[in-house]
Amino acid sequence: MTNRRFFITGANSGFGLAIATAASAAGHTVIGTVRSEASRADLAAQLPDIHTTLCDVTDFDRIPAIVEQAEKDHGPVDVLINNAGYGHEGVLEESPIEEMRRQFDVNVFGAVAVAKAFLPRFRQRRRGFIVNVTSMGGMITMPGIGYYCGSKFALQGISEVMRSEMAPFGVHVTTLCPGSFRTDWAGRSMIRTERSIDDYDALFNPIRQSRQEKSGRQLGDPAKLAAAVLTVIESDAPPPQLLLGSDALKFVSERITRLQQEIDEWKAVTISTDG
Repeated sequence: MTNRRFFITGANSGFGLAIATAASAAGHTVIGTVRSEASRADLAAQLPDIHTTLCDVTDFDRIPAIVEQAEKDHGPVDVLINNAGYGHEGVLEESPIEEMRRQFDVNVFGAVAVAKAFLPRFRQRRRGFIVNVTSMGGMITMPGIGYYCGSKFALQGISEVMRSEMAPFGVHVTTLCPGSFRTDWAGRSMIRTERSIDDYDALFNPIRQSRQEKSGRQLGDPAKLAAAVLTVIESDAPPPQLLLGSDALKFVSERITRLQQEIDEWKAVTISTDG
């Protein structure tokens, strides 16, 4: 495997840490971003061979300078892993719009801002690989995570456009669509809106309880996800999106089947609008 330079956002936990660990072990140069000096020290202790840099992906104006400095210090980046993000859980009616704005700032605007800092560099070099971490929640929906699913659907769509626009320049763009993995997503990293409307108890309380009980015991292994990412990076024809986990395969496949059934059922009405 050719040595490459990785730039990984949110490298101190979850998928970011798993990918940083695997990439470093494989001999790649890894630049990992964190949001605080405490996280920086912790990451350096865990992975002393990687380079760390402070970067809040919502500090949009500073990102180009951070990327420029990273390449000045460590050389041209080959692979961007746009991983930084978090989960919000809450019934739509109960969840303040400010929580939606924060969710989109991090999961969508932050990811796009980092990608945009690399696009001209990759385009001019006529090479590069962008991996945007979305979710199976960017292809299916579940009650109680509307803001999260909305953010991941948005990033999924933007990534498809990005892929089309960058393909002529030899730049690959792939979205990772993981199912449930043993990360902190459903634990300390999740922001939860306080309950306030009893009418939703029967629908939502069992969902929240189940998610909390399963946290840390999910089927997905982050180390295996990281190995899959390294495989994708080496591919000459990487997929536009990659489902990861048997649950993601099941739920997304079921969604596709339902969607086709809906299209077929309403086909006559659909084509009735043509002039």
